[in-house]
Amino acid sequence: MKTTKLKVEKVYKVFGDHPKQALKMVAKGLEKDEIFAKTGQTLGVNNASFEVYSGEIFVIMGLSGSGKSTLVRLLNRLIEPTSGNIFIDNDNVTTMSKKDLRQTRREKVSMVFQSFALLPHMSVVENASFGLTLDGYTKQEAEQKALEALEQVGLEAYSESYPDELSGGMQQRVGIARALATGSEIMLMDEAFSALDPLIRTEMQDELVKLQEKNQRTIIFISHDLDEAMRIGDRIAIMEQGNIVQIGTPEEILRNPETQYVESFFKGVSMSEVLSAKHIINRKFFSVPKKESQGLKTLSRLLDDSDYDYAYITTSNKAFVGVVTMEALQSARNNTDRVEDAYLPDVLTIDAETPLNEIIGMMSEAPCPLPVVNEQKQMIGILTRSKLLKALDPN
Repeated sequence: MKTTKLKVEKVYKVFGDHPKQALKMVAKGLEKDEIFAKTGQTLGVNNASFEVYSGEIFVIMGLSGSGKSTLVRLLNRLIEPTSGNIFIDNDNVTTMSKKDLRQTRREKVSMVFQSFALLPHMSVVENASFGLTLDGYTKQEAEQKALEALEQVGLEAYSESYPDELSGGMQQRVGIARALATGSEIMLMDEAFSALDPLIRTEMQDELVKLQEKNQRTIIFISHDLDEAMRIGDRIAIMEQGNIVQIGTPEEILRNPETQYVESFFKGVSMSEVLSAKHIINRKFFSVPKKESQGLKTLSRLLDDSDYDYAYITTSNKAFVGVVTMEALQSARNNTDRVEDAYLPDVLTIDAETPLNEIIGMMSEAPCPLPVVNEQKQMIGILTRSKLLKALDPN
């Protein structure tokens, strides 16, 4: 069951000296440009309401001026909302005292910006531990936590280097390590990879997904790039003129854009090129740890009781071993009486990040729904022909 980590209820942000005047016009149905023309007030965010689930990457995307960066800064009150409520773990951020807000920022929320914001006179480990030292940790404690975070982003060997000795991608890794070191449960990332070269940017996107599998933080990621949003996002919120116009999984938005504005983002985009296996997997499947599948008779009974057609055998670490059917199990019982001889032949595993256009050939020859695995080769779901065909041709 999904747990709500962050909840936004009817949040508005008006920039100007008379926000109540602008809100009255919003209530009458006037648009952002009309309000500015009449009052000089800028409607930055208009009636934003959404929930972010624990452990997901929630991408907020839109064109320049759509309000996405304003919205992310409202979440921890770097910008004060004009009205509405924001909850983190059921605590109302908008009504917190300054003391409680500082504590929430220290303990629960960290930010990674587009600019690396590294201090040039400090080493990598000093930069990564900087926030912790401000929070009262001893230098030794702070640097130990920072070293652990640097190890997660692959920079432990550069701990004594200085920012000007690192590439742009490495500097952004330090920024991410600084956020990880605080142990915060929520990471706000505002165009974090936009300043990087395309190749490094793609590498950082992949790195973020890998880190997320290990850490399971709740990440709100701001982006104007469709490929980036589709690559990393569990769900995407699309903004236009301060409004959230659609929220959904990449597959849902690709299939059913709710406005012409949303549709324009995906004009000319091929489902098979943008979506990957992780977007269309079935996470419900019947798996049996290998240690429990030693007997063909026992395995047959488990499969029969499961109401599934296939049993996926995995290691204790959830790595895929093989897949069996009742027919294959019966055949093995009549011959060798070995579970391994019941495994269906030619069952390939699919990496979760594999684009759909690279899966078509694999699926056409597959004897069963194929297992989908993450970076650690753990089985996270299965991919069926019907799911693939539906994604490629919704009609």
